[in-house]
This record gives sequence, structure tokens and C-alpha cells, in this order.
Amino acid sequence: MSGPRVAVVVPVHGNEATLRPLVARLAAALAGRDWRLRMVVDASPDGSLAVARELAAADPRVAVTALEVNVGQHRALATGLQAEDADVWVCLDADLQDPPEAVPALLDRLTRGDVGAVFAGRRGRYESPLRRVTGEVHRRVAARLTGLPPDAGAFLALRLAVRDAVVAAVLAGSAPSVVLAAGLAGTPLVSVPVARDRRPEGVSAWTGRARLRQSLRSLAWAATRRVSGSRAGRPGRS
Repeated sequence: MSGPRVAVVVPVHGNEATLRPLVARLAAALAGRDWRLRMVVDASPDGSLAVARELAAADPRVAVTALEVNVGQHRALATGLQAEDADVWVCLDADLQDPPEAVPALLDRLTRGDVGAVFAGRRGRYESPLRRVTGEVHRRVAARLTGLPPDAGAFLALRLAVRDAVVAAVLAGSAPSVVLAAGLAGTPLVSVPVARDRRPEGVSAWTGRARLRQSLRSLAWAATRRVSGSRAGRPGRS
């Protein structure tokens, strides 16, 4: 084994069919590295927990956190980030739209030491045209408000300072997402282009209405933080 200790955190909800190929592909992608995987099973209604525990029993590098109440993707991610002691952390979806084979590219860029997080810049025709357009609009507005790369999503590699800021903000309820919390962590951020894949099994739990609510909530939070920061930075009158 060589290089930094890597902890990969995967939120799991309705992903029974993709967990076995996810672990196999991740193990192949990270061969030769010191890595661990923590699957945070977010009160999944299917057999995801049983499969995750089976995989953990077969490989000591795999761990499982089972949440009894559904807390959502970003709190599940923050819970897993908090649980793992490592040198660098990676957030990765369980549905295989985020290709595990791209993890080394994020890690290699992060090891240069000049940024606090590296995002997988979203590329490809991985969802419907309407979802791609609305997602792109959301990310570009978020980038203007926070300094995030305009193609940033929840597939990213983080150094310690950003990981700590994300855990504190998301678990305290002061940030609505891991992505926005990373954007306001106060460190340089970059992205590398990664082609996302179409979901091989099932459908997304994010309905159009749920996506819209999360987007509006996130952008309103980011705008409020930006306004507050601008006011705090204004010189006082003498």
C-alpha cells in the first residue's frame, strides 16, 4: 500500500442491486492504495442493508453505518465523513452514475496540495435533457454565489479542512448540502471532467418536485450567506 489513507463514503438508499458491482469496481480502481469504504444505509426500504453487511463481512476494508431514520443524502454523507479517520475522503453515489474508476483522478489532483477539494465535473448524457438543463442552471447559480466550480456535484475528494467544515455545517443543520458547505469552507476548489453514466438499475428517488425544493432551498441559503458575508466585510463608519 502507498500514498494517503483514503476513506470513501457512500450514502445508500434503494441501491440493493448496485452495491456488489460498486464495491468490486471501487476495489479494482483503488488497487495498490490504502483505502476504506463506509456505506451509510439511510433507512433504505429494500435489501440494501443486508447486502451492505454481507459485503462488509467479506472485506475488512468495508464498513456499514445503518441509520434507522431517513436523513437524506447529505446528512448521510456527513455522518460517514465524521465516522472515518483518514488523510483524504471521497463522496460517491451508490447508483453507479458516478464511476468508481474516476476516483483515482480526483485523488491524484488533490495530492498536488494546492486545493482543499476536487469535484468530479459533470459531463455526459446521464439523465433527461430537462434534468440536465435545470441541473446546469442550479450549479451555475450556486457557483456564482459560493465560488464552487460550475460543474460541481456531490462526487468529490476532500482534504481535512474541508471535511471538517462540511461535517460541522451539515450535521449542525447550518448548511443544506455537502456541496455548498464545501464551497463556503474558505479553501481553493477545482474540478476535473468526469463523464457520468446512466443509472443501470431503478429510478432516482429525487422527483422533479423534490429536486426543485432542494434547489430553491440551497440557493436561498447560499444567497443569504453571501449577503451576510458582504455585510460583515464592509468597513464601519467613523
